[in-house]
Amino acid sequence: MSTSGPTPSSANGPIGQPLDRVDGRLKVTGRATYAYEQREMGDTVYGYILGATIARGRISAIDTREAERTPGVLYVMTHGNAPAQAAFGPAVTPTTAEVFSRSRPVLATDAVRYYDEPVALVVAASFEAARAAARLIRVSYTPEQGDFELASRLAQAYIPPRTNAGLQTDSAIGDFESGFANAPVKLDSIYSTPYQSHVSMEPHASIAVWSGDDLTLYTSAQTLANFRGGLANTLGIEPARVRIVSPYIGGGFGSKLIIHPDAVLAALAARVLKRPVKVALTRQQMFANAGYRPAMQHRVRLAADSSGQLTALGHDVWSSTSRFEEFCEQTAVFARSLYAAPNRLTRHRLVPVDLNRGEWMRSPGEAPGMLAFESAMDELAERLGLDPIELRVRNEPEVDPELGVPFASRNLLACMRTGAERFGWSRRKPKPGSLREGRKLIGMGMAAAIRPNYLGLSRALVSLGPTGRVLVRLDMTDIGTGTYTILAQVAAHCLGVPMSAVQVQLGDSRFPQTSGSGGSWGAASSCSAVEAACQALKQRIIQAAGAPYNQAEVRFADGRIRIGERSERLSDLLLRVAPAGLQAEGNVGPMGEDYKQFSQISNGAHFAEVAVDIDTGEVRLRRMLAVIGAGRILNPKTARSQILGGMTWGVGAALMEQTLLDTRHGHFVNHDLAEYLVPVNADIAAMDVLFLEEPDTRANPLGIKGLGELGVCGAGAALANAVYNATGIRVYEFPLTLDKLLPGLAAMDG
Repeated sequence: MSTSGPTPSSANGPIGQPLDRVDGRLKVTGRATYAYEQREMGDTVYGYILGATIARGRISAIDTREAERTPGVLYVMTHGNAPAQAAFGPAVTPTTAEVFSRSRPVLATDAVRYYDEPVALVVAASFEAARAAARLIRVSYTPEQGDFELASRLAQAYIPPRTNAGLQTDSAIGDFESGFANAPVKLDSIYSTPYQSHVSMEPHASIAVWSGDDLTLYTSAQTLANFRGGLANTLGIEPARVRIVSPYIGGGFGSKLIIHPDAVLAALAARVLKRPVKVALTRQQMFANAGYRPAMQHRVRLAADSSGQLTALGHDVWSSTSRFEEFCEQTAVFARSLYAAPNRLTRHRLVPVDLNRGEWMRSPGEAPGMLAFESAMDELAERLGLDPIELRVRNEPEVDPELGVPFASRNLLACMRTGAERFGWSRRKPKPGSLREGRKLIGMGMAAAIRPNYLGLSRALVSLGPTGRVLVRLDMTDIGTGTYTILAQVAAHCLGVPMSAVQVQLGDSRFPQTSGSGGSWGAASSCSAVEAACQALKQRIIQAAGAPYNQAEVRFADGRIRIGERSERLSDLLLRVAPAGLQAEGNVGPMGEDYKQFSQISNGAHFAEVAVDIDTGEVRLRRMLAVIGAGRILNPKTARSQILGGMTWGVGAALMEQTLLDTRHGHFVNHDLAEYLVPVNADIAAMDVLFLEEPDTRANPLGIKGLGELGVCGAGAALANAVYNATGIRVYEFPLTLDKLLPGLAAMDG
């Protein structure tokens, strides 16, 4: 796996430098403590969840007597004896914010809403005893007929009140139907994308500890405020009585934005038993109980004149949604800002199914939406006889096509042109199936990338001690993205101290509240809050110095403060004027006028080359390139790692990832890592990443733009388009498995 060289760095400071992770040594030596590994509370017991074996119905009887007699068992909880919890509430909450903090009761009624929903919790002195006892519980059900099909039930779809993030369900500009019907060249294609599962490396796990009426939950959470609010509302206590601790997280991808049964059940059982209880979802339980990406059907309609100018652009999406809690990915929203066209239509429709709630999954909306839409753009380019890049260039908008406001920054054309030169796009054969190496068909493909740029309300506290040590505190989380490192870089850069002088503490709800990790807003929001706190702290230091000064004459560098001709070590100054140290708080957000007056997006372009075995249909990625325009790059090493991960995710989405649903029983059948396929090292060839820096101070003070999820947006489509260029076979049902290619390959070879 290869990567490009470092991007230009900021002068005289660590921002922009490709530094190693400050938490790296802790992780590789096993000293970074994750949720299930916490031991400081002592006397911990173990909970094991028993799940329902039907997808819809009611529990008619449950016999726990044999389980309760099992040696080591301390408590068996069912809907019959579970402590009182707040009601779940309506399928759609009044505001999008309430989705994250709503009550999520477990074992509250005898109703079964989805397969493997918890029906009992066994708590024992050991995990093995709890698991063994759970298997002795006898549960009888009264099943009800469930609905699980999507494609055959599109007529039952309804219009949701909003999509994820509160975005409009539909948009319409001009006269799409007329513009589409009267165009000389048009495309009307149906694509389908499957259920997908997060399966992050660290399972969802929690340890609950009560001290009187106060609860501490050690858990794996992307956003602590969501967990605090959701748990408090479920238990009916004040949020101030809940402390969430989550210093290290082994991946989340959106599945750890809200509480799940492990957190609720651990808290309930610990309160009853008056001792710490730990509960973890098993790998198989995660598939049903920790969310998934819904299955979708996409109808993409594109129309153009003979020169390749789009005259109509339409994207309709039908998505599955849980019957008891609505979730609508903003799957077509990206198309509203991507290309120019006078007549436009985007619509989202939902089909209710008897499954658990779908949830945010890395780049919700854009990942599946661009897989379909950018494949359709490749189709249209072929019908027009245009190079795929040239088609996109001819439809580059001057302003946001639907918002009607300028882009804060946009370098999509530069990403595509730079990528084409670097990747050797000129060597691509326009005619599909025309390049062979023995029994291998070779092809290239590309796709654009786009992702909205957000800024979440966040606060940070920065302290400077008398020894010159800097302490940064905020409840931000690090889900493996390098947050500890970039926050240390920002603090060190702003205060002019070495990285070794900075300590960052994260993942504790006692620290200042942030918007957490999610939606690619984490770095921009938390780093901007730390920068604001550092600026405020510098003012306090200057005031403590007590000398007349001109603001322009003050510099912080090399651990010293320089005011005019005077220079003093920060540690000496504090020992003299503030021996107890100084601290300051800073905040940023929420999104202000610059997010109304400008369209805030990040852009990129993906390129892929594949080899397809004409005899077996096996697709092998040969090389891949991402060119990314995401504002100021704080750390090229951690940023590149993020993009590489997103590109790999795109390979999985295009070629193998799908959670298969048994539509007779509502059961995900490949609910483990033996059968849920994700790319491994052998699937990933040479990958290259190039950043085109364009600091955007309209986005936030540091000029940072959302990065992490941009790596997956369009990546799968680039690979799918490469497969088409290699074989001439366009597959409309993702992923592109062997069975969908072999019939066409046999015909080619015939």
